[in-house]
Amino acid sequence: MIREKLILLLSMLTITVVANAQTPVYMFSYFKNNGQDGLHLAYSRDGYKWTALKKDESFLTPTAGKDKLMRDPCVIRGADGRFHMVWTVSWNEKGIGYASSADLVNWSEQKYIPLMEHVDALNCWAPEITYDSKKKQYMIYWATTIPGKYPETDSSGDGNYNHRMYYVFTKDFKTFTRPEVLYDKGFTVIDATIRSRNGQYVMFLKDETKLPRAEKNIKVATSKNIHTGYSAPSAPITGNYWAEGPTVLLKGKEWIVYFDKYRDHRYGAVSSTDLKTWNDISDKIQMPGGIRHGTVFTITSKEFDDWFKNYRQEL
Repeated sequence: MIREKLILLLSMLTITVVANAQTPVYMFSYFKNNGQDGLHLAYSRDGYKWTALKKDESFLTPTAGKDKLMRDPCVIRGADGRFHMVWTVSWNEKGIGYASSADLVNWSEQKYIPLMEHVDALNCWAPEITYDSKKKQYMIYWATTIPGKYPETDSSGDGNYNHRMYYVFTKDFKTFTRPEVLYDKGFTVIDATIRSRNGQYVMFLKDETKLPRAEKNIKVATSKNIHTGYSAPSAPITGNYWAEGPTVLLKGKEWIVYFDKYRDHRYGAVSSTDLKTWNDISDKIQMPGGIRHGTVFTITSKEFDDWFKNYRQEL
């Protein structure tokens, strides 16, 4: 009887340890200042209080591109188990940066991907990656201005910028399809990020319109297909301030959208359970000082303990 009880107890302990090892830890990739020092990482166990890792020092110094910046770092875990990252290398170059990692600490050689070198483009800003599980390929998408392509809104943005969202597909981050327009609804748009849920793709985007009346807010569009057919944008889900760089955490039934209140030099967040009614939770979140926008993603507690034991500060 005692032996059976001990076996049962050990079994329960084993289950508890395994379950705890799989408990999610939320990660946030971001940049500071102009992105010159590279990749910063923070973590959270509840999605509200975020703590910088490595004393908020860079994990990866940028080398890709001419200007060698690492702005807007987007990190996702790929189907191959590796983490794939893309980022903005410059304010005015025609490509983006790419690197991959098995543990978020040690990274591959950085590569410059010349996405828009074939056209008279001004920029490639805030690239993101979403995995298309149906076709087993990655979609990289970003904002670009091609002067004169959309003349009706040429004077609606900042200076000469009049962005639309573009995309390519890749299976190996070596060969890419030809860039195509992802989102054009007659206004200048940047900073899109896409999540899939119950067979639907949800795009969070920044309406970059400045004139004749400033938008500078985050809106939502949906589609049944990852690369086409997105709806007209919703009403703004952010408030009476300028917001950019949305990134999304789906925590149970709660959607949390974090964004950069860049003119106020602080971070904000809104939450929803139905993608229709949004509550401002900006006063509930704590972010590292000086954080600029990036991406939220998830790892396990075991991975966190294994990879960051030398870099973390406990909550």
